[in-house]
Parts: sequence; C-alpha cells; structure tokens
Amino acid sequence: MSKLFKRTKILATIGPATNSAELIESAIMAGVNGCRLNCSHGSDAERHQQIEWIRAAAAKKGRSVAILQDLQGPKIRLGMLQDNHLDVHTGDELILESDPNYEHDGSLTVPIQYNLASKVKPGEALSIFDGKIHATVLDIPSSTAIRVSIENDGFLMSKKGLNFPDTDFGGDILTDKDLADIAAGAEEDYDYVSLSFVQSASDIEKLRQILLAHGSTARVIAKIETKKAISSYENLEAIVKASDGIMVARGDMAVEAGAEVVPIIQRKLIALCRAHGKLCIVATQMLSSMVDSPEPTRAEVSDVATAVIQGADVVMLSDETANGSYPIEAIKEMKKVILYTQNNSRIAPVKKPVDHTIYDAISNSAARLAEDIDADVIICQTASGATAFAIAAARPNLPIVSVTSNPRVANQLALIYANSAFVRPYSPEFGYDLAVELKESDYLKTKDGVKDLLAVIVSGDNDKAGTDTIRIRKI
Repeated sequence: MSKLFKRTKILATIGPATNSAELIESAIMAGVNGCRLNCSHGSDAERHQQIEWIRAAAAKKGRSVAILQDLQGPKIRLGMLQDNHLDVHTGDELILESDPNYEHDGSLTVPIQYNLASKVKPGEALSIFDGKIHATVLDIPSSTAIRVSIENDGFLMSKKGLNFPDTDFGGDILTDKDLADIAAGAEEDYDYVSLSFVQSASDIEKLRQILLAHGSTARVIAKIETKKAISSYENLEAIVKASDGIMVARGDMAVEAGAEVVPIIQRKLIALCRAHGKLCIVATQMLSSMVDSPEPTRAEVSDVATAVIQGADVVMLSDETANGSYPIEAIKEMKKVILYTQNNSRIAPVKKPVDHTIYDAISNSAARLAEDIDADVIICQTASGATAFAIAAARPNLPIVSVTSNPRVANQLALIYANSAFVRPYSPEFGYDLAVELKESDYLKTKDGVKDLLAVIVSGDNDKAGTDTIRIRKI
C-alpha cells in the first residue's frame, strides 16, 4: 500500500477550468485532497455551488476532502485603464489615485483600488504588474493619492497588482471585502481559511477571534509573502506558532523580497512547521507550464520533488487547475512526481519536537516505533486532530489512518502529511475496528502478501486527557 499511497497531498484551485460537478469529481478522482476557493475571483453564490459539488464528489468517492477559503487581503490593484493599456517610461511621475469616481483618461494619473496615502512614505519602493515595473514613492500630494517615479520602461494593464515591500501596513491587512467574505464563509462548509499578506503573529490572532465570533471552526493558514513576515527568524517562528498552518506563497514573496530568498525561506518554513506540528503548503507556479502544455518542464518536476523531499505536507496547483487547458493532466503529473519521489527518497525525521508535551512525545515515539518494527500502518484515534498532526510532523514513511467522530476534523486531516481520515462513531476500539474493516475491503494491504497486517494504534480515553496509549496489533 505504501508505494501507492501518496504522503504529500495535493491542493487544487477551483476556477473556470474546473468549474463543474464533473470536473471537480474528475479532479478528486485524479488525486486532489483539498480544494482552494480563491476569494479574489468569483461570487459567494459560485463558491456555494462549488462547495456542494466538492462535498458530493468526496462522498461519492468515500473520502474526506478539505476546502480552503483563500482571503484576498490588501491585494492592491490598478483600476480600469483607458483601452486597458498605458505605456510608461523611466523618469515618468505617476499619480496613483484612489478616488472611486476617477475615470482614467489616458494620462499618468491612474486609478487604484486601495487608498495608500496614509500607509506609504516617501522613498519606499513599489513594483507593479508582477514586478515588471519598478518605482519609488516621491510624495503624497493629497489624502487619496500618492506620486511615484517610474524606474524602467514598460506598460501597465487594468487590474494588475502592486507590491510594497518596504511599507508597514500596521496590522491593517483585513479589508472590508475580507470581513464580508469571512462572514459569508462562516455560513459555508470551509475547513481552512488562509490569510493573505501576513506580517506578524497578531494578524493571525485577529483573524482567529473574528472566526470564533462567527462560530467558525475553520483552521487558520498564514500566507507568507511579505518582506516583513520574513524579516527575522523570530517573527517567522511566531507566525508559525500562532497559526494552524503556513502557505509558502512564493509568487508575491519573490516580488516583495527577491526571488533568491524564496528557496531558503521555503526550507525554513517546512522545518518550522514540522518542528511545531503545523501544516505546510508550498504554492505558486509548481507546474505553471501546464497551463498551456500537456507536460511539465524538468525544472517544474524538480521543484515538486524538492518540496516532497523537504517534507511539505501539501503542494498546490493554482492557474494550472483554475485557468489551465490541462487541469486533470496537471493533477495526475503532480501525483506521479510525488509517488516516485517518496518511494525513492526518505525524509529525515524530526528527532524531538520543539513543543515537547507528553502527547507530542507519544506521537513522535509511535512514528519511530512503526518505522522500527516495519509496521504497515499507523492508526490514530483522534477527537480534535491534534494527535494526527503530531504523528504526521514526525514524517513516518508509511501511511497514517486517522479515525474521528467529527467530520470537520476528518476534512481538515485530508491535507495532513500521509493521513487518510475516516469518520466513525466513537468507541474505545474504533481505531482497531476501522483497521479490520479497511483490511477486509483491501484498502489496507500488507507488504509482500504477508497474511497479517501489522498496525501501531495510537489512542486515548475520550473522557480523559487525550492521547496516552500505543498498542501493536496484528490484524
């Protein structure tokens, strides 16, 4: 089973290329473990329909699938430009005007969708159109506009993004749109909510309190893409500890902090997430050539394999499945790379978790024990999912089957490394009973045709203080 069971999971963005019940079902059948719904695009009604399709497809396949709501955050964009085009040249002085009534007339005064006058300072850098245009803030001529100096020739188009790597937004990263999306999302079936442009741990705590106020049990993912977030190891670690997981948002990070920092930050974040038992998603342009091509490049295959070798929980597809011409093919290619890599390269274990509680120690010991005795599977009985997170953080090179009585927890565990989660009514032996059931159905198979399945079962008393028992069972 271990050679067919992918341990690093796939998160796919749903968009026009996958926007139907049939295509979503095909994506899940091809190997998707979670679906990302991007609030930067589409409507609440469209996302509601997509959630229904995802849940129906997951039920049909008999598996748990996570759904992630990705908040837009203060993604600052240009407004509508005349003829959707504006040439700019080195030395031009551009006025970025946030007046909602301003209509572009082809001049160097252009509309933007966010008022920067109270945020930026003269001398701060900015880039426009995915880093194609570089500029510097000159001054603030009014309460709704800033003046910038263009530093290279190029052109602008409507709705293109702006990045401000030097600007401190002072914790003001939740926009009115985000707050509306959070309120709408609390009424939906989201398992995770990801926060864009996180700068500090306090941003995570603020979102968590808002979610709790709305009655949401969704876990919080911090998207790491700002220069301030990665300004120090201490700040990065504080963000990891405050969140339930991290998304390495490599696109905006490269624009804000420089492309050369991305591989090192990715490695640091994966290590931090493993040390603290948190989810780690590696995102952006993993198979980007497959937006237009039926095959990935060798560099892209290496990129996915590197994330697997480093121990990422999840690799993510963005435009490949949202807007690409080959969405299902991209999923299949990613799955193929994951399986080959995991079956030919072992991940070094975390010898001792940083948060070394009794339950972390038990979970880590269970993972190491399973490796030492060459077990076929780890069975994890969990109420909140915490034990499954802790076992996965040890990165055992064998499957983890988690069983819980809570459907929300099962869906959240769908993205956790090596986990396959099932919902069953609680009983003291529901982990063992599930193992028997899955062996009889051939879902769990022994190595080399051996008759007995060797399982390490991690459990505890639901009425007491959590995980406290490791058992070895032949099934």
